[in-house]
Amino acid sequence: MPQIEINKAACTGCDVCVEICPTDVLRLDSGKKAFAAYEEDCQACFLCEWDCAFEAIRIRLTGVGEPASSKEAAEGGAPKQSGRWARH
Repeated sequence: MPQIEINKAACTGCDVCVEICPTDVLRLDSGKKAFAAYEEDCQACFLCEWDCAFEAIRIRLTGVGEPASSKEAAEGGAPKQSGRWARH
């Protein structure tokens, strides 16, 4: 099952992720920050992650043989401790 990580400090509340999500998983809270209201419905399409101009959303897949995130899959790397992505 995908895990949705939202960096509240980076989220601007622009609503792009809420609008782009095909399974209606995301919402904005009273503070205008994104949150996963229905995480169990996430299909891991990565549209919210790709369309977030502020890189506030990360989708992580769990399971054997699956990439940890769309960035890792695209870049062929894994996150460093600093949170930045690096190639192996």
